[in-house]
Amino acid sequence: MMIALRRACALLVLFLTAFLPSPQYAQDPAMVHYIYQRFHALECHTHTSEYKSAVNNLALRVERAQREIDYLEYLREAEECTESEEKTLAEMLLQAAEEEKKIRTLLNTNTDPPELDCQPVGLPSRLNASGCLVNEGILSPWEPIALICPSLGSPGHAAISSYHEHTHCHAQKLVAGCDNMLMGIKSLKIVKKTVDPDGSWMKDAGSDSPKVYLLIGSRNKTVWEFANMRAFMEDSTRPAPRKLPLPHSWQGSGHVLYKGFLYFHNQGTSNEIIKYNLQKRTVEDRMLLLGGAGRALVYQHSPFTYIDLAVDEHGLWAIHSGPGIQSHLVLTKIDPSTLGVEHSWDTPCRSQDAEASFLLCGVLYVVYSSGGQGPHRITCVYDPLGIISDEDLPNLFFPRRSRSHSMIHYNPRDKQLYAWNEGNQIIYKLQTKKKQSLK
Repeated sequence: MMIALRRACALLVLFLTAFLPSPQYAQDPAMVHYIYQRFHALECHTHTSEYKSAVNNLALRVERAQREIDYLEYLREAEECTESEEKTLAEMLLQAAEEEKKIRTLLNTNTDPPELDCQPVGLPSRLNASGCLVNEGILSPWEPIALICPSLGSPGHAAISSYHEHTHCHAQKLVAGCDNMLMGIKSLKIVKKTVDPDGSWMKDAGSDSPKVYLLIGSRNKTVWEFANMRAFMEDSTRPAPRKLPLPHSWQGSGHVLYKGFLYFHNQGTSNEIIKYNLQKRTVEDRMLLLGGAGRALVYQHSPFTYIDLAVDEHGLWAIHSGPGIQSHLVLTKIDPSTLGVEHSWDTPCRSQDAEASFLLCGVLYVVYSSGGQGPHRITCVYDPLGIISDEDLPNLFFPRRSRSHSMIHYNPRDKQLYAWNEGNQIIYKLQTKKKQSLK
């Protein structure tokens, strides 16, 4: 075929040149030279196309053969590893069942724990004014105490309890029966606008108080208290806001107000959380959040927040970034009365492209955006109980905002999100539905 095409081109060249005078007698030698060049290029292009086609065909055959080899190797490896994988899967399922049992006990989603009538063994004790049994013996902060609990059975049955600096008369009861899941963000309302692009605002997530609190900036030590939402929205409304100075400055915008106490990340420290009594104006307690907390930004698009605190129906939580460049978020449940860590989870939600997160009924919802711009949407959900996952939720988009959120916090009292976006204080109304029944 190639030889025939060559001959055809040569005959065409001879045919056309028969009508042209020789170059020395031609009126336009440049035109004749141009025609010769064009025919030569046509012949070379034909050869190039044929070679290219042959190379492409060869590449396709090699690729097809490689796919067949990979498939045969996959079949051989699958047969060899089936028995090992089944054993590993059984061990993983057993571990998951044990972990789920621990988490259900922690969150107490079904029933409240029984109250135990317990007394220390072999140590002098007395009752305080609240009716709680106080041990008068001298113990190290971590020495175990043996408690005789008649409700557990025979008089000789003893229960061992860990003793620490914040000993309580009885265990704190967590909220039971919270089984809502997020289905959509219905609307937004811009309540107020300030000049600072970063900050936080909130109501007390643990009481029905109408007061509103404003914390401007990512590093500050002044809290503004407003009598109600109307006073917060209208600057001219009386009474005027009350100025509450703090003894320490906060870091970022991840602070929360819960049952009269302000919890915030102490600026100048990597991982210290302060519990501040707004009524008494005193620091009640402080803790160091471990697990690498405070070493990196918790969200890529929130450039000043290293620890984000949150409150939901189950109480107080902390979110921070784990170690490594491709870091994932770590979720920690905190006892608000003792500031002790109850449990921590390594979540699959990445810090990259994240801007904020919040908890609703014990489930973590992480908000992401591309380059800190819209659209803002929830693309990662983590449920410690494993009841819901990303696949169970619809596309959860926030109403379009031009910049990323400085904070988004859920209030379990009014079931709304309080957010700060480019100086705007915003309320998002939510649409929820019941999760599947808890086992």
